[in-house]
Amino acid sequence: MSSSAATDSSAQPGPGAGTTAEWPLRFQRHRFGGFCFDTYGCSIVYNGFPHGKDDPDQLSAAASSFGANYQQRMKAAHLDIANFPAPAEVKWRSKDKSEHHASIDIAAIFNDQLIRHEVAREDVAVGVSVNDPEIILEVDDRTVNVYMRCMIPLKKPRDPANAHSDFRADLIRVFSQTY
Repeated sequence: MSSSAATDSSAQPGPGAGTTAEWPLRFQRHRFGGFCFDTYGCSIVYNGFPHGKDDPDQLSAAASSFGANYQQRMKAAHLDIANFPAPAEVKWRSKDKSEHHASIDIAAIFNDQLIRHEVAREDVAVGVSVNDPEIILEVDDRTVNVYMRCMIPLKKPRDPANAHSDFRADLIRVFSQTY
């Protein structure tokens, strides 16, 4: 493929969006979601927006109660966040009722602004716009995890029998801290 073919794109990406012709894939905006499991009174605040507040007197559901693929259910509902606001402020009590507070600096975790994914460059569709990635913060008892998920368009379907399998959106853990 010629270098001009790799950079041509008929799609005009929106503000902050890039195309798959750019490599490595980068982001200027993102989406955010926060989830708490096996905690009391868990509160996540990011970009001035609260992401749920658990009952301080009742243990929240365990991640395992949502099934083996519970992480696929975690979605980023807070949209169109410019990189990067102040750190996410997280307060909770673990299963043993110990109090915790963490300031999770999303800007430091993603300081290179690279989209985390598991798609080889030669498999990525060329010239297609890439949506803003999802950044998901999960509190599970004493552990805070941060993930990224981004829909990466593929040149061809992963399953030839399913024309709608022409993308990957893997959830990639990029940070973990146990308190």
